[in-house]
Amino acid sequence: MWNRMSLRSRIYTLLAALVLITFLGGVVSMWYSYRMERVLALIIEKNLVAFQSAQALETALVNQKGFVSYYFMDGDPAWLRRLGEYRRIFAERLDRARLLLENEEQKNAIEQIERKYTDYISAKDRVIELYKARERSAGAQLHHDVRNQFFEVFALCEAYKKIHLNQINKAQHSSSIQARKLRITAVAAIFSVTVLAALLFFVMVKHVLGPIRKLSTEANREGASKKTTNEIKALSHTVHGLIEDIDKTYSELEKSREHLLQAEKLALVGKLAAGMAHSIRNPFTSVKMRLFSLARSLQLTDTQKDDLAVVSEEIRHIDTIVQNFLEFSRPPKLKMQSISPSNVVDSAIQMLEHRLKSYDVTLRVVREFPLPDIQADPEQLKEVIANLIVNACEAMEKGGSIVIREEERLDASLGQAAVIHVSDNGPGISDAIRESCSPSLPQRKKGPASG
Repeated sequence: MWNRMSLRSRIYTLLAALVLITFLGGVVSMWYSYRMERVLALIIEKNLVAFQSAQALETALVNQKGFVSYYFMDGDPAWLRRLGEYRRIFAERLDRARLLLENEEQKNAIEQIERKYTDYISAKDRVIELYKARERSAGAQLHHDVRNQFFEVFALCEAYKKIHLNQINKAQHSSSIQARKLRITAVAAIFSVTVLAALLFFVMVKHVLGPIRKLSTEANREGASKKTTNEIKALSHTVHGLIEDIDKTYSELEKSREHLLQAEKLALVGKLAAGMAHSIRNPFTSVKMRLFSLARSLQLTDTQKDDLAVVSEEIRHIDTIVQNFLEFSRPPKLKMQSISPSNVVDSAIQMLEHRLKSYDVTLRVVREFPLPDIQADPEQLKEVIANLIVNACEAMEKGGSIVIREEERLDASLGQAAVIHVSDNGPGISDAIRESCSPSLPQRKKGPASG
């Protein structure tokens, strides 16, 4: 049956047995402790009290000895009064002993003491009467016989006391037996728990740790030459490594799929771009020439010249976009040069000045000092900043606010870096759109936009 049980069942069975034995051992120990407590209480409350009563009875008897002799010597009646007092004490203690009787043996012992004591008192009273009648010779003879009766009563008191002493010894013997049984039970419980713990250890080593060590060795990504004493940690490391490999492979497959889709899209866009390029660029070329001619022939105010310059710049920007569109089907060619990102930001703001007014959006630039020169394509960077601003304007209602914050910071991987942070007070990206985004893309939370 043990061999047909599953590993989980074996471990659970052993653990349940350990818990059960421990629990039963505790219960038995508590039961025996209460039982021993009751035995000790019996010794203290009954037998010991009875023994003390027997001892007091014997003492009261001994205290009666000698008073008649003293009376015989000096004839002082005070000795007889004291004898009567001790007789009264003996009678009280005899009544008390009678109340503590528990069996026939004790009852018979008390009855014998009482009977012999009565005979002893009667005989002693006759001795006193003889002494009072001045019959000293007869009184002395009877007094000698009374002494023998005294020792008989004293022997009975000793026997009665011994009865209670035997009871105490029996209670102590019973307590010793209970303690021995408790020790045997504790040893048996300890032995059982030890055997079960050893069996559980064997099962864990053979059926858990052994297979884990073997699996860890076989799945070790760093080779068998690197040994470890912590099989669980090694297996965890190996499993995490396998999971990372799976994630990496999945990511690479996703990238490959995206690249294939992009390649198909680029092929279609390339065909479309080739046919549309001249149709779009030629009209803008004519517009630029006419604007240049008007700028030279007309007398324009400074404001009109600025407006004309913005229009020309927008046309040039559209021409650049068309050029980028034509190059969309092949890798982009960046025109890297040394520029200040602050100048690019100012250029983008100037280009979008009229659009900001149409959206009723205020734009503020937070800049302590112009950013240092970097190597970048000014047109591409300008397009990125412009797109961020336009997206923010379209997402906000009228009266929105955009803040562009420039700062220079030290990056751990890049070193000294120029940072442009674009934020707005728009609603942010909704949960539905954010959840539909690809996991590989950064997701924007609700709140100010940033770029």
